[in-house]
Amino acid sequence: MSSGEPAAVSIPIHDHHGKAPATSSAVPAAAAAAPAAAPAVAPRKVSIPFFRRGDHHRGSRCLAFLDFILRIAAFGPALAAAISTGTSDETLSVFTEFYQFRARFDDFPAFLFFLVANAIVAGYLVLSLPFSAVLVIRPQTIGLRLLLLVCDMIMAAMLTAAASAAAAIVDLAHNGNLRANWVAICMQFHGFCQRTSGSVVASFLTVVILMFLVILAACSIRKR
Repeated sequence: MSSGEPAAVSIPIHDHHGKAPATSSAVPAAAAAAPAAAPAVAPRKVSIPFFRRGDHHRGSRCLAFLDFILRIAAFGPALAAAISTGTSDETLSVFTEFYQFRARFDDFPAFLFFLVANAIVAGYLVLSLPFSAVLVIRPQTIGLRLLLLVCDMIMAAMLTAAASAAAAIVDLAHNGNLRANWVAICMQFHGFCQRTSGSVVASFLTVVILMFLVILAACSIRKR
């Protein structure tokens, strides 16, 4: 045996049953490099372009989209209230056609103001839809959002005043006023009272939606 070769070492292995010991040679084994596992490809998720997970404007864009939907929802009651008030005239014939009593909305300044206010709000909501759509696409536009906030507050205040005045006249038409000797006219003019009452309810619904629009705009500006 030459001095340069490594010596084999015999290690006795004792069996528990008393068998003859066996020898095993310690041979240095080279560990095989395991091939790297291929990275698992996650399934690709389809996302809406306006609401991507990595978009830092996602919250503002969601609020802007909700603002757009609420403006469409507020337009219907405002327009319905204006049309219902404008077509609420009713004529009541007594005995003959020569004795007639008429109930006209323009005989009451409160109803006239109510009609004009609802028409203005309905027109404003239609004109504000393109601006709201711009905010959905570009939610970082703070100046436009602030303009809509101010206009929404003005429309909400005006419509609240008009609806409150009309509600007072509707209550007087239904119940009258005994102290002032004002009799209720809804016992005779059923159609007039039904139309004006429904228009007041629709107008207050528009006021509630406008208040939600103001709150949404304030929250969006505060986030920026």
